[in-house]
Amino acid sequence: MLSTQDTSQSGPWAGHPKGSAAYRRLLAALAFAGVATFAQLYSTQAVLPIMATDLRITAAEAALTISLATVGLAITVIPWSFLADRIGRVRAMTLGISAATVLGLLAPLAATFPILLGLRLLEGMALGGIPAIAIAYLNEEVHKAHAALAAGTYVAGTTLGGLAGRLVAGPVGELWGWRAAALAVSGLAAAAAVLFLVLVPKARGFTAARASGFRGAARTLGGHLRNPRLLALYVQAFLLMGGFVAVYNYLGFRLSGDPFGLPATVISLIFVAYLSGTVTSRLAGGLTLRFGRRTILLGGILLMAAGLALTLTQVLVLILAGLLVFTGGFFAAHSIGAGWTGGIATTGRAQASSLYNLAYYLGSSAIGWAGGLVFQSFGWTALALTVIGLACTAAVITAVVHPASGPGEQGAVQRGPGQQGPGDGKQAG
Repeated sequence: MLSTQDTSQSGPWAGHPKGSAAYRRLLAALAFAGVATFAQLYSTQAVLPIMATDLRITAAEAALTISLATVGLAITVIPWSFLADRIGRVRAMTLGISAATVLGLLAPLAATFPILLGLRLLEGMALGGIPAIAIAYLNEEVHKAHAALAAGTYVAGTTLGGLAGRLVAGPVGELWGWRAAALAVSGLAAAAAVLFLVLVPKARGFTAARASGFRGAARTLGGHLRNPRLLALYVQAFLLMGGFVAVYNYLGFRLSGDPFGLPATVISLIFVAYLSGTVTSRLAGGLTLRFGRRTILLGGILLMAAGLALTLTQVLVLILAGLLVFTGGFFAAHSIGAGWTGGIATTGRAQASSLYNLAYYLGSSAIGWAGGLVFQSFGWTALALTVIGLACTAAVITAVVHPASGPGEQGAVQRGPGQQGPGDGKQAG
């Protein structure tokens, strides 16, 4: 298929301008890639209580179907990024999304829980070919002035994918069981994957990298990890994503128990809160033009903490309102953090984004699972306060490492040690 082939161009490529046909196709394609990726990655989250009852396992054990998928993604984002440097962004994403679609259709058919976990791990490994590469592809193909807005649009697509998968899974799971629910979500993801393949434009800003070997790879990754601004974004991603997944993993268990006793179909509607993330992720990208990335990032984190505080009550309306605020704040912060990695790193952008995703999904796996131990032992209040503490820690790190600056920071290229642009021996401000 022609649309999946990368092409190189000898002259400098400024990127597709906002509003052009190619710009719109690119964002639509990445939005569908986001739907395919995140619908599959969290396909069991809305039916974890049903799965736990059916398989006679604990909440933390059921959550392993999420954690192992995210572990698989986390451990493969860096290898995928190096492969993408060699064969092209679009081709690598095509391989990943195709393999994940097949594995996603097989997972619900697993005969035993261990086989299910193994297939979920492999599915996550295939999905590792999408998130980091998508951001690198976007930074190469979209004009720099619109990169933050485009990243926000991509993240909005990922929220729609997560929402669609969960809204499908909840009602289907209550009627026909968690296996049918997971299979229905995989079918939705397969349709989104096909639309991605049809719409994705040829790459014009990609130049194949030479094989650098293990030392070259280690040098690239080490350079990013020595950059304090990138490192701060990675720590933030670990803490915020871990807390976010923990909240969504176990809120369903809280709402299904006393004093609420809600059925699975109703509980699945809590994921409508993802729509607030769809709005804020795109809005955050635009607001960086006025207030700068640092300010919007901190604002998103503070919204997370404020929203989660509302869930400490026993009033269902306040809990749901708090979830809306919490979700909107998370996706605002995530869209800024994910897009900022490409602005700070001027070389090895795919690897910089991959390290962000590595931290992001390790947080999802580790904290998302460990949150279940806190919830089972001490209850919802302890879990919520723990996540608020994680958010406050991320805010302090961001405030200390990223100096205050004006709106102009949005378009600034910030470089770490040893990262220089053409004809530039100075670090950009």
